Amino acid sequence: MSKIVMNSNAFMTRKDVVCFGVLAVLLLAVFPTVLDPFRLNLFGKYITYGFVALGLVLCWGDTGILSLGQGVFFGLGGYCMAMYLKLEASTVEATKIQSTPGIPDFMDWNQLTELPYIWKPFHHLGFAIVAIPLVPVVLALVIGFAMFKRRVGGTYFAIITQALASILTILIIGQQGYTGGVNGITDLRTLDGWDIRTDGAKLILYFGSAILLLASMVLAQFIRRSKLGRILVAMRDKEDRVRFSGYDVASFKIFVFCFAAALAGIGGAMFTLQVGFMSPSLVGIVPSIEMVIYCAVGGRTSIFGAIYGTLLVNYARTTFSEDLPQVWLFAMGALFIAVVMVFPDGLAGIYRRYVDPHVERLLGVTRKPAGQITTSDTASAVVE
Repeated sequence: MSKIVMNSNAFMTRKDVVCFGVLAVLLLAVFPTVLDPFRLNLFGKYITYGFVALGLVLCWGDTGILSLGQGVFFGLGGYCMAMYLKLEASTVEATKIQSTPGIPDFMDWNQLTELPYIWKPFHHLGFAIVAIPLVPVVLALVIGFAMFKRRVGGTYFAIITQALASILTILIIGQQGYTGGVNGITDLRTLDGWDIRTDGAKLILYFGSAILLLASMVLAQFIRRSKLGRILVAMRDKEDRVRFSGYDVASFKIFVFCFAAALAGIGGAMFTLQVGFMSPSLVGIVPSIEMVIYCAVGGRTSIFGAIYGTLLVNYARTTFSEDLPQVWLFAMGALFIAVVMVFPDGLAGIYRRYVDPHVERLLGVTRKPAGQITTSDTASAVVE
C-alpha cells in the first residue's frame, strides 16, 4: 500500500473520512437497528447535545474561549421551536374550555386575555425556523461585541456567561405568563399538522437530528481546516502576535462565538421536537457546565471526540440514573476529575495515543516529523 503523507491543509484527510464514516454508520445504521424506539429516542436527545459540544470545540478547543453559558443558546433555540409548536396546539377548538380560547393554557392560567405581541410571529413555521439560529446569534453578537471588543476573556468571560445562564433562568421562571414558568412549555403535539408523538415520527426526527449533526460536523471541519481555522488556533496560542500582525482578533472571536451559539440553538430546537417540551431546567448553570463536560470528556480539540464524549456521558448518566441513581453525581464528579488529572485530552487523546498509530499503519499514513510545525509557525503562517 502506498504511503500517504498527512496534509494539515486538506479539508478532509483519508483518516478524517474514515472516522466520519464510522460515526455516520453508527448513527444512521447501527443505533436504529439495535435500539428499541424508547432507547433510540434517548439517543436522539443525546445527539442534540452534540451540537453544543461541536460548537464548544471551535469556541473553546480551537479559540480558547470557555463559555459556561451555552445552555442559554440551547434553550433559546428550543423555546423558539416550542413557541411555534405550542401555538399550533392552542387552536380555538382545542382550548375552547379556557377563559380565553386560542392562547396557550399557561397564559390562560395566569389571566392573560390575549396573545403577547412577541408570540404572534411564531404562528408561522418559516419565522420559527429562521429564529432558531438567529435569536441565539443576536444575543451572542451583543455579548461578544461587549466583551471581546474590550478584551475581556479567560476566567472573566467564563464567569460572565455563567451569570447570564442564571439570569435567563430567573427571567424565564419569573415571567410565567409568557414563558410557562418553571414547568416550561409542554404538551407539544404537531409540527405543521404532523404528529410528532408517534414512534414513526420520533424515528424520522432521530434521523433528521443525526443528519443535521453530521452536516454541521462537515461545516465545522471546513472552518477548522481553512485559513480562518488556523487564525483561530493562532489566537488561542499567540493572541498578541496575531493582533500585532494586523488581524482584528475581537471580530474573529465574535464570529466563532456566534457560530457556536447558532449550533446550540439548532440543537435546542431538535431537542424540543425529540422530547416534546422545553423548560428552564435546560437553560441554567448546571446544564451549561454539563455540556462543557461532554466536550472535555470527548476531547475539546476533536470534533469526533466531542460527539463520542457526548454520547458516552449521556448514556452513562441514563444507565446510572436507572440502576444506581444515588451514584450518578459522584460518578460525574469522578469523571470530571479524571479528565482534568489523568487524560486531559479526553477520549480523543487516548485514541491518538493508543489507537491512532495502528489506524495510520492500516491506512498507509505517515506523519510529518515531530517538531516540524510549532506554535510560532502556526501564528506566523496566518499572515502569509
